[in-house]
Amino acid sequence: MNTDARSFIARHGAPLLDRLAPRERQALGLAAAIVLAALLWWLALAPALATLRTAPAQHARLDAELQQLQAMATQAQSLQAQPKLGRDEALRALEAATQRHLGPTAKLSVVGDQATATFTSTGADTLAQWLAEVRINARTVPAELRLTPANPTPPATPAAASAAPTGVWQGSAVFALVR
Repeated sequence: MNTDARSFIARHGAPLLDRLAPRERQALGLAAAIVLAALLWWLALAPALATLRTAPAQHARLDAELQQLQAMATQAQSLQAQPKLGRDEALRALEAATQRHLGPTAKLSVVGDQATATFTSTGADTLAQWLAEVRINARTVPAELRLTPANPTPPATPAAASAAPTGVWQGSAVFALVR
């Protein structure tokens, strides 16, 4: 506080307090104490107590994430430790996975050391399982992946919306068979 503010309070604040009755001064002091206690609660204690209440749930969530990351790291290390497949072995594994998961909705074409899988009306879960199997058995991941919803136009009626399949995709995936 600067000296002008102090002198203003000294000149005007003290005479105001002197005009108040002792009971009014006590009430003013009590009101100031209540305001100070409320500020202390809202600014210091309430946030700390909220953090303390949510800490066990957050700790459990972070532990679960850590376990998931450790499992993924272990899986990545085991995949890296596997011997590399030759072009023909990778192609056979890719064809088997494509036939098993995508079936008639997919077509596989091979040009040189690249294989392109084109698929239509394939569910998201099926695509995820197929990509996981290709990654593990063919030991390759898509070099290029293009996905679009199989039904990009919205249904005309609510009844058609409830009958339309959700999470259905079409597109293509390009794999490098030799790395």
